[in-house]
Amino acid sequence: MDLALLYSGGKDSTLAALFLDSFYDVRLVTGRFGITDDWTRAEAAADRLGYAFEPVDLDRSVAEAAADLMLEDGYPRNGIQHVHEHALERAADLDVDAVADGTRRDDRVPTVSRAQAQSLEDRHGIDYLSPLAGLGRHAVDRLADETLRVETGPSAEVPKGDYETELRALLAAEHGTDAVDSVFPDHEQSYVRGMRDAE
Repeated sequence: MDLALLYSGGKDSTLAALFLDSFYDVRLVTGRFGITDDWTRAEAAADRLGYAFEPVDLDRSVAEAAADLMLEDGYPRNGIQHVHEHALERAADLDVDAVADGTRRDDRVPTVSRAQAQSLEDRHGIDYLSPLAGLGRHAVDRLADETLRVETGPSAEVPKGDYETELRALLAAEHGTDAVDSVFPDHEQSYVRGMRDAE
């Protein structure tokens, strides 16, 4: 069975791929707005891990609406959620049996409610999976430490292929770097450099 997993190159989505690999032909997909080429970092991580990869074009208007939400709210939560839902829809349009993401039990954003998951499944005739939904941050960190070589650091500095980097670039271009700093709180990101057993 073919599965499209939303992929950023970070530890959560990489662990999700490893969980699903026994049951599906996993294809890692990264949404891109065409604002930057940061999606190629996710492609590089997928290549190092040996997974098929596909970029998925997202609507620029969704990025612009997300940026407006972030500025209005003063934080990124609703904007990121808006983009994630759009990316799942695009992944579900691919010729796959299932779509998945790396959301964890304690994630504040993005999240997919039971009703949203069922709607996605019913409208597209696919399954939605969230293999890390039962795992908290500490469990994910321990599993990642055991299996992956991971670079971590401030989100503005660690290379990653998710749509946050493009949203940051859009905000900076249209509203200045102060807008980016006012919307995005300091937080750590991860980027997978490979498997530990490949060292």
